[in-house]
Amino acid sequence: MCDQDHFEKDRQEYEARGLVTRKQFGMMLGAGVAMMLPKVANAVAVAESDVMVKTPDGTADCYFVHPSSGTAPAVLVWPDIFGLRPAFRDMGKRLAESGYSVLVVNPFYRVKKAPTAEQGSKTPIPQLLPLAQALNESTQMTDAKAFIAWLDQQGSVAKNRKVGTQGYCMGGPMAFRTSAAVPDRVGAVASFHGGGLVTDMPNSPHLQASKTKAQFLIAIASNDDAQRPKEKDVLKETFAKANLPAEIEVYKGAHGWCPPDSQVYLEPDAEKAWSRLLALYGKALA
Repeated sequence: MCDQDHFEKDRQEYEARGLVTRKQFGMMLGAGVAMMLPKVANAVAVAESDVMVKTPDGTADCYFVHPSSGTAPAVLVWPDIFGLRPAFRDMGKRLAESGYSVLVVNPFYRVKKAPTAEQGSKTPIPQLLPLAQALNESTQMTDAKAFIAWLDQQGSVAKNRKVGTQGYCMGGPMAFRTSAAVPDRVGAVASFHGGGLVTDMPNSPHLQASKTKAQFLIAIASNDDAQRPKEKDVLKETFAKANLPAEIEVYKGAHGWCPPDSQVYLEPDAEKAWSRLLALYGKALA
């Protein structure tokens, strides 16, 4: 999980491994460059809006984007510790252009509206830890139920299709717990460089998720795997025992490699992870 400000260390590791040069890294952080995502082939026209979603604890500011016509399977997106921001709006829109009704949430709405990281992905993580630490199993489960209930009230959401959910960094366990909170509705769960998926507690996100009927995609960062090499085996064993389809893979990218504004964004691996996400939704939400 993002428990320390390690992105500069990861950038140095990228350079040492030849995955990115200092010049390329600087370009990635340049104005506009970091926000560019590959275009969607045969993209559908979409409608987008800022929405307010009522929950038992208040009102969450979110971004909702969906195909302009017809209905589509719903997807709930949990951002990383840097929260709801332009990069995740772009990712949500790209997913909608691929044929999904997407809600990207501000998980920190109880404290402040987005943007919650003043410097975006350059914000020192210690500044954001209080926001993340204020969330727990109870808030995650409560929010998941509220967000999916809101999605099911939207005319653009296909009620006869399962819902997908995906999380990044701290959003990984939130996505897992979403499947546990609404097990009859969620059909697909994806975690990208998720932190805290496996704990030694009986309410560990991986144990809760294993009691559902969803299909899983778990993309693990290389440095997270180096720190916790047994975690992928625990995940594989747990989901195999539960007889749940689960694609679990360690990627070359360091923690945070997927969002396009990340200081360790690695486009080849990010695109591979994105293609596997679409494959998961293509099967599980069909």
